[in-house]
Amino acid sequence: MTKHQDIQQESIFIPVTPTDTLHLKRFSQDRHGPPVFLVHGSIENGRIFYSNSGKGFAPWLARQGYDVFVADLRGRGQSRPAISAKSKFGLSHTLQEDFPAFIRKIKELKGDVPQYWIAHSWGGVLMLAYLARPVLPVQVQAMAFFGSKRRISIRSLKKFIMVDVMWNWFAKATVAVSGALYARQLKMGSDSETKHTHRQTHQWVVQRRWLDWHDKYDYAKTLQKMQLPPTLYLTGANDDVLGHPVDVKQLMQETGCSRSEFRLLSTDNGYRHNYGHINILTHPDAEQDHFPEVVAWLKNAAAMQPSPTQ
Repeated sequence: MTKHQDIQQESIFIPVTPTDTLHLKRFSQDRHGPPVFLVHGSIENGRIFYSNSGKGFAPWLARQGYDVFVADLRGRGQSRPAISAKSKFGLSHTLQEDFPAFIRKIKELKGDVPQYWIAHSWGGVLMLAYLARPVLPVQVQAMAFFGSKRRISIRSLKKFIMVDVMWNWFAKATVAVSGALYARQLKMGSDSETKHTHRQTHQWVVQRRWLDWHDKYDYAKTLQKMQLPPTLYLTGANDDVLGHPVDVKQLMQETGCSRSEFRLLSTDNGYRHNYGHINILTHPDAEQDHFPEVVAWLKNAAAMQPSPTQ
């Protein structure tokens, strides 16, 4: 365990298969604070939430009194082994094995108490999919998603280049040759994806109906029948492809939005910047601009929901 100024940091390693170990980074100022589970998006790892210098959303949340747990999904970040052409897992394993392992460890450390779930980009889709079909029951008090969308429906030249050309055509060709998507080396992202994860992500992005890859389970239909925890959807005015406001709203509507709220972070709406897909979490002004709104959302949900969804 290390200490950066007033924040304790700890790397927790969780065996998930005989060969794979997951990394869960813990940030806390008060070990008795409510647990917050953070999940990153595609071609990313948990470092989207923190830096070596002690900055970022995770340590900031810890300073607000929360006990924060940041996931590195399998093969990403400090999870081992790193993704390679030999990696055989995909999103099915993320939902059926990785999420339960993280949840089990948090429960072991904190007890079976209500958790807060927060994600960036594709991590929000995974969280919703897990809640629709949980392997291990979990109490979630409230959620917040930064730039999360399932489908990319908008059309633009930038979308054509980033998604149709780079993510679809170029990435598929690269995976066919190398056996994995080495996004960092290709300057497409901060971490790699397996060929199965890339394929399954692509299927969900292009499918109109949100169906399981294997048995056609309908996630949207299930989520619409549930009473999901209060969920805050945030995206930036400059997030014009990967978290476009149209597509973020579409995810909110697809999952049932009776207790959800959408906020567009733009100068027109009183924020300091028109945020983009990455700097919505990494911009130095985020701590004074919209991070407090997320905490206010969590606290309000705790006050209004004494019996959390399970």
